[in-house]
Amino acid sequence: MPNELHASLAVHMATPPRKSRLSPKARRALELLANNPFGVNEDLLRVGHGFSRGMTAGLIRAGLALRYRMPLRVGGRTIEVIYVRITDAGRRAIEG
Repeated sequence: MPNELHASLAVHMATPPRKSRLSPKARRALELLANNPFGVNEDLLRVGHGFSRGMTAGLIRAGLALRYRMPLRVGGRTIEVIYVRITDAGRRAIEG
C-alpha cells in the first residue's frame, strides 16, 4: 500500500501545472490596467468599461491584479476610492 501511495504522488508531482488561458475579456481588462501605471478606479472598470465585479475579483484571486484604497479629499470631505492595479504576474500573463 505505501508503494501505491508513493506511485500515485509521483504521477501527480511529475505533471507540470497547466497554464490557464485568459478569456478575451480578462485579457482586455489586464491590458487596460497595464496601460495605467497607478491602476484604474474600480467603479470606472465596471460602469465605464463593462467589467463585472466578479471578473475583477477573479483577476485579484488569481494574483493577476490587486485592489487598493486611496483617500481622496473632495469638497472638504475625505472619501476612499478603490483602484485596481495589474501585478507582475498579470503582466506576464498578457505577454505570453
